Amino acid sequence: MKRILTLLTGITMGLSAMAQSDSTEKNKPDTIKIGSMVIIRNQGEESGGRNQRVHIRTRARNYKPSAITTNWLILDLGFANYSDNTDYGATAASGFTGPGVNEDVMKLRTGKSINVNLWLFMQRLNMVKNVVNLKYGLGLELNNYRYRRPLVYEIDPTRVVLDNSTNYSKNKLAADYITVPMMLNFNFTPKRKNGFGLSVGASAGYLYNSRQKTITDAKGKNKVHDDFDLNRWKLSYIGELQLGPINLYGSLASESMFKKGFDQTPYTVGIRFSNLH
Repeated sequence: MKRILTLLTGITMGLSAMAQSDSTEKNKPDTIKIGSMVIIRNQGEESGGRNQRVHIRTRARNYKPSAITTNWLILDLGFANYSDNTDYGATAASGFTGPGVNEDVMKLRTGKSINVNLWLFMQRLNMVKNVVNLKYGLGLELNNYRYRRPLVYEIDPTRVVLDNSTNYSKNKLAADYITVPMMLNFNFTPKRKNGFGLSVGASAGYLYNSRQKTITDAKGKNKVHDDFDLNRWKLSYIGELQLGPINLYGSLASESMFKKGFDQTPYTVGIRFSNLH
């Protein structure tokens, strides 16, 4: 009889331990990791585990910039203009300008004088802890200067005159350069992908194409290709300002874009569409 009681007591204790172990397994939280997200699901102890709680946590990841970062096909959209310091009395005396050509006549249509740059690539090289970097690239710089008045560039030799004989619906001088920029970049937030920074430096551009395009009532569309006594080389001071996801750029030439005649120093300002920071 004692053996039977001892056996029954052992079976009862075993079943109790198994039930307790099973309850512990059921109440154990489920953890799922998806990238930087952690999902924890807890089953309630009451109501047979029917009450559930889900906790979602995210783990912060630090952005680690590379020592060398390359960005391909960057687009700039902005405005082109120039600072005019021409002595129009001297240009008229030399025959470079015709009667009536003066500073007011040479003013541009600001909203339609466009600068478009297409950079084939830009690269950033770390110099000091990703805070100070060297930034450089290669691309095309396209400038369109839209005139308010009916100015015409005559060639061989270059001479600029007013043409009031017909109506001009479009009149622009285009100057296109192959340009190499070189800047010192200061990244104030190196551990953030879209942070704040500043770049300053210089660029060297070579004039590979220039033309005047007009649309008139008398002749329709007309395009004249010539250098118009423009300087072949253009050296400019350049800068870039990074404000989070927005990049602003600007440039100012070191001298006039003309070899002779006009003393007009070009400048540009606009928005840069780039993911290189």
